[in-house]
Amino acid sequence: MGFKLKKYIFPALILGLYITSCSSTKEIPAEIKLQKLLSETVDNEEIFGVVATVEKGDNSFSWTGSAGNLTAEKPYFIASTTKLYITAVLLKLRSEGKISLDDKISKYLRPEALFGLHVLNGVEYSDSITIGQLMAQTSGLPDYFEQEKTDGTSLVKELSAGKDQSWTIETVLAESKKMSPHFKPGEKGKAFYSDTNYQLLGKIIENVTGLPIKTVFSEFLFKPLNLKQTYLYSDSSDTLPANLYFENRELNIPKAMVSFGPDGGIVSTSTETMIFLRAFFSGKFFPAKDLKDIQQWNDIFFPLEYGIGISRFKLPWFFSPFSPIPEIMGHSGLSGAFAFYCPEKDLYMTGTVNQVASPDESFKLMIKIMGEF
Repeated sequence: MGFKLKKYIFPALILGLYITSCSSTKEIPAEIKLQKLLSETVDNEEIFGVVATVEKGDNSFSWTGSAGNLTAEKPYFIASTTKLYITAVLLKLRSEGKISLDDKISKYLRPEALFGLHVLNGVEYSDSITIGQLMAQTSGLPDYFEQEKTDGTSLVKELSAGKDQSWTIETVLAESKKMSPHFKPGEKGKAFYSDTNYQLLGKIIENVTGLPIKTVFSEFLFKPLNLKQTYLYSDSSDTLPANLYFENRELNIPKAMVSFGPDGGIVSTSTETMIFLRAFFSGKFFPAKDLKDIQQWNDIFFPLEYGIGISRFKLPWFFSPFSPIPEIMGHSGLSGAFAFYCPEKDLYMTGTVNQVASPDESFKLMIKIMGEF
């Protein structure tokens, strides 16, 4: 489930938010200031509920708060933050020698499934795509979720209008083959955010492990971390997760949320997302040194960059010369969910603003949070 920002995050606004936070009265306890930030985020016009967990890496600070119609205990859809969980699984498989990021995806997928998937200027490139290119959004493949079809419609527009529907990996491939790819796989300096990439990665993981992706997530990630409220949404009658919001209305699309699977189908809480995020950056699932390997950044859409299965929010220094905004690494979701780590402040942040129409609000909130530390 894509995480493209429908409203660009204007640097001037971001800087203003950050400077305001940095100038806050320091003697006020951080817990009170953070709760105030959450309460101010809820305006009951655009944002109706928010939850966040904030922790320092040295365990000197840990806090969870909520406001509006969300509580700290309420599970929510983390949407494309799911991709970070896929990355953890793939790096674990890599560390075990079961895959290489340089492996051609044709090694794991049927020829008939791939044929015609990436044809550019009459040349078939489908067989040359690698696992690493899928993870890094450098395959050039079209995006089945947000890209327009030949009739001018798109899945994201239909879902945003409340037209719930389901699909399979076969549907994704069939629709993607009708769309135009954007560049040759691995073309230098090129990246295009496509949920099709992660649908394929989910299938590759299933073929490598011989297990459904739901089971892989559970056995590889959730059980080792003792996560009780985190799971892959797979039953459209499940009403436990908080309903998404699109603008000022609830968006009830359970069939779609089941279908997203590996590109955006995980349900969790801010506290359990925090447990995963800290495990991801501490080498719980793969050697911590591998984190350097995946930090190969390409522009996706300003000010976000994408590495190999991970994203980075980083503004050029000249946008904030007097009060620089630190870079953060992790992933966000179109639902307004977020899971990021700030190396400079050794600060972890997870949560959601639960608004599909304005996922950029989660970045504004994180910027304010960082300004308090």
